[in-house]
Amino acid sequence: MNRFPTWKIIVVALVCAFGVIYTLPNLVSKATLDGLPDWLPTKQVNLGLDLQGGSHLLLQVDASAVKTKMMDSLVDGVRDSLRQQGDNIGYRDLRHADGVVSFTLRDPADEEKVRERLSSLSNIMPNGQRDVVISIDDGGKVTLTPSEAAIKARLSAAVDQSIEIVRRRVDETGVNEPAIQRQGTDRILVQLPGVDDPDRIKRLLGETAQLTFHLVDLSANVGATGNVPPGSKRLPSLNEQGRSYVIKNRIMVSGENLEDAQATFQNGQPVVSIRFDGLGAKQFGRATSENVGKPFAIVLDDKVVSAPRINEPILGGAAVISGGFNVAGAQDLALLLRAGALPAPLNILEERSVGPDLGADSIAAGEVAGVIGIVAVAVFMIAAYGLFGIIADVALAMNIFLIMAVLSVLGATLTLPGIAGIVLTIGMAVDANVLIFERIREEIRTGKSPFNAVESGFSRAFTTIIDANVTTGIAALILFIMGSGPVKGFAVTLLIGIISSMFTAIMLSRMLISFWMQRKRPKTLEI
Repeated sequence: MNRFPTWKIIVVALVCAFGVIYTLPNLVSKATLDGLPDWLPTKQVNLGLDLQGGSHLLLQVDASAVKTKMMDSLVDGVRDSLRQQGDNIGYRDLRHADGVVSFTLRDPADEEKVRERLSSLSNIMPNGQRDVVISIDDGGKVTLTPSEAAIKARLSAAVDQSIEIVRRRVDETGVNEPAIQRQGTDRILVQLPGVDDPDRIKRLLGETAQLTFHLVDLSANVGATGNVPPGSKRLPSLNEQGRSYVIKNRIMVSGENLEDAQATFQNGQPVVSIRFDGLGAKQFGRATSENVGKPFAIVLDDKVVSAPRINEPILGGAAVISGGFNVAGAQDLALLLRAGALPAPLNILEERSVGPDLGADSIAAGEVAGVIGIVAVAVFMIAAYGLFGIIADVALAMNIFLIMAVLSVLGATLTLPGIAGIVLTIGMAVDANVLIFERIREEIRTGKSPFNAVESGFSRAFTTIIDANVTTGIAALILFIMGSGPVKGFAVTLLIGIISSMFTAIMLSRMLISFWMQRKRPKTLEI
């Protein structure tokens, strides 16, 4: 105890310097930070939804739409498998209903050939089961039934894809530090701090943005009624109320091949300029070359944006979508197309908005609670332990600096429960010092010298401190792993606080006491 190793002094000094330097940016405005050199720390703790205000949305991926899309894809796969050039297999009534794709063979003798053709549609999953079960009865009826595991896997993939697309759309709006995470099997939690136009965000997240290009079926009635020829469908106009178009089912070009989309102007009107990738450019060029003079429908989420006539082949892979947009509408459509189409619609299950005034009140309440907690603990420690209590208060202050520094470096989002975790940590931070000081008192009562008493106090309290903090840390870790949102924020600040409080109690306090004792050489200790 008489000598505190040099390497420990260096480590403690560096850690404390880290805490102070990386906490300071939180004490100045962002405008001030922007004017500082790049090599200086400029990261600040991000404020969560409950502190900054904003929007909270709980979205649900439409599982029925995912399953329907899966069945449609399976129907297309069956049709392609049975229609091979030069050797078609006769069938009728190909459809899907109640989670099963079925059709009937015209010639039951084709059973083995059908099994061979359809084998490519049934794959072995990681669990060893087939994702599609194929069966044929004596009457030649063929059924294909996707397994529950395959449906769950498709839904899980759709949720993962939806999260990524939601993240892209939110990022395009410029929201700082959004929280987008999965909840359960088919839900997505979206928290957007600082959002002042939640309706626009809901519109952007609610649009599937599935863009396709189809030929208009000129043989059908273009009004709102009339028969639709086989292989075509009637879709309403996006901008012209009461008008509809009959378009052919075949997708000539898909929005999946879009490379970029930007809002611009053409003849003084807002439009969306789009550009395809290499494959999309070839498909678009071929479609426009083969259908000059015909109307080409641009379809967004089963609504016809417009159906311009193809005057000449478009071979450059670039096109313009017009349809009576205003500037904001063109910008939002371009954003949706850039971010990509959702695999299924998203339904809003829960929506909450937090005003900035409420967030400011929460911050003020947190600051008051923190100040009261710090002052109360500091006064108690000084009253109970005198000079050693002052040293414990210095360690407490450094503990708070370290918590804020780590949160800043990690880019963590501070929420109201997170503030509660910090306030809780303030009380826990001196707990280790209390254990050490009480042990030192006991050692002094046995007649040990001040140096030996301090040495024994730190060494014998060490195991108890470790045990107490490890058990609390385990609970905080479980909260972090199992919890979400505010619970996770509380767990993060608590975990950081536990680690930093152990460092300040065991290392910083011990170093300060060691320096004082080497300088004063006390004959007795009043503690």
